[in-house]
Amino acid sequence: MRLTPGTAILEKNLAQRYGVSRTPVREAIVRLAKDRLIDVVAKSGTFVAPIPLAMVREALVARRALEAATVREATEKASESQFMEIRAIIQRQRENAQAGDEAAFHRADDDFHAAIAAAGRLAGIWDMIQQIRIQIERYRRLTLPQPGRMLKVVGEHEAVLEAMVRRDADEAVAKMAYHLNNLQLDIAVFRDMWPDYFLLDPAVDSDLLAE
Repeated sequence: MRLTPGTAILEKNLAQRYGVSRTPVREAIVRLAKDRLIDVVAKSGTFVAPIPLAMVREALVARRALEAATVREATEKASESQFMEIRAIIQRQRENAQAGDEAAFHRADDDFHAAIAAAGRLAGIWDMIQQIRIQIERYRRLTLPQPGRMLKVVGEHEAVLEAMVRRDADEAVAKMAYHLNNLQLDIAVFRDMWPDYFLLDPAVDSDLLAE
């Protein structure tokens, strides 16, 4: 999201910026287009793609299912030292939020979810989540600058951890689902704030189009 949707992508400029030939730049563009991060429009050019809300929603469904598995396993298998590690990550997030350091907060957020997967001995599932969450991450980076948003996330993470520490797997899964559901519930809000950043599919986003 350093480049906003609609920004033109020029192969020549990128090749000069990174000191490479245009061939690897063109190959990168093909890959980015496959991931729907950029659009290649015939006779018009190459542009940063809008965020497809249908893909965000689908990725959130998949992520909720995968993280439910990691949280449940971690609640049952995590050691006390692993709980302490997760608590330390949350504290780091809190400090990042209070300092307004979005980049560090984002890294700590990833560390929180990765630590849960590792504690559940399902680290490979976190790798799977990273593969499907490209569009979620673009959307999430729009939400972090909102006043109080980062501290709200910290509170949700704390609720997940406290349920895990009590070894209440059902509650931990429910708290994680609540945390991830908040991203989906706020889609309409952020769509209205940045309408040009999103791509709506009338076939699946009819509820948003009607609002």
